[in-house]
Amino acid sequence: MQRRSFLRNSGLTLAGLALLNQSSLASFLFDPAWKIKMLTDDIGIFTEKGGTIAFLLTKKGMVVVDSQFPDTAGHLIEELKKKNKKPFKFLINTHHHGDHTGGNIAFKDMAEHAVAHVNSKANQLRVAGEQKLSADKFHIPDITFGEEGWSAKVHKETIKAHYFGAGHTNGDSLIHFEKGNIVHMGDLVFNRRHPYIDKASGANIANWIILLDKAIATFDKNTQFVCGHAAEGYDVLLKAEDLKAFGNYLGNVLKFTESEIRSGKTKEEILKAKEIPGSPEWKGSGIERPLGAAYTELAVK
Repeated sequence: MQRRSFLRNSGLTLAGLALLNQSSLASFLFDPAWKIKMLTDDIGIFTEKGGTIAFLLTKKGMVVVDSQFPDTAGHLIEELKKKNKKPFKFLINTHHHGDHTGGNIAFKDMAEHAVAHVNSKANQLRVAGEQKLSADKFHIPDITFGEEGWSAKVHKETIKAHYFGAGHTNGDSLIHFEKGNIVHMGDLVFNRRHPYIDKASGANIANWIILLDKAIATFDKNTQFVCGHAAEGYDVLLKAEDLKAFGNYLGNVLKFTESEIRSGKTKEEILKAKEIPGSPEWKGSGIERPLGAAYTELAVK
């Protein structure tokens, strides 16, 4: 699977990568191959570098969920144009991080509308300002929504965006292709991989767990879920039990961190842990990311 070894090979954390400009970030995530997998006759996923992209092809137009980086978005656009001659109706962002929105610029004069939660748009603007990006380097949504969500019908498919509160950031959306019964979770699930938890952008681990339970309750046993990232050897295509397992992992992160704080350990000591008790499937590099975020959530008032 694409993109899974970049942190191990580069020695960089996602927090550090977030501070890089998008071209530099793309270079660290370099993987020349891309793959398209069709999940139904008209819904598929695209993987190259950055977060997984989902797309819809119809006789009335195309829809894309997330955009990776400018170069990979170009690859996607080229491939989709071979499959469908209709225009892009909507570009939807699950959240603001550069490996999901950096390619928005490729759709600037191509997609009729760009859509995201209002907090995601605010975060995109904030990051663009912090990185001093010129207007030709980023493209922000022109349609936003809040707690009420958003929906649109494109040909025979209805696309609905759900917002269940803060999780990975304060602006994460779940994008449901209702007829196809496929939900793009963005980075609300990291399949057997330690997640980046963006506290600076309003992430909340406790609510993230509740959010995942809401997702399981909202959709049915046949729903197929797509996540942004997966560990090596695991898929970005998930079932409800994978969402539950990730929610249990987050609960174990909080439980372990709280117990370590109560025992008198410092943040630096806590970050030296090699495993999250109760969640041995989540292993490898990056454990300091969730532990650091949990410490902030539990200990910093």
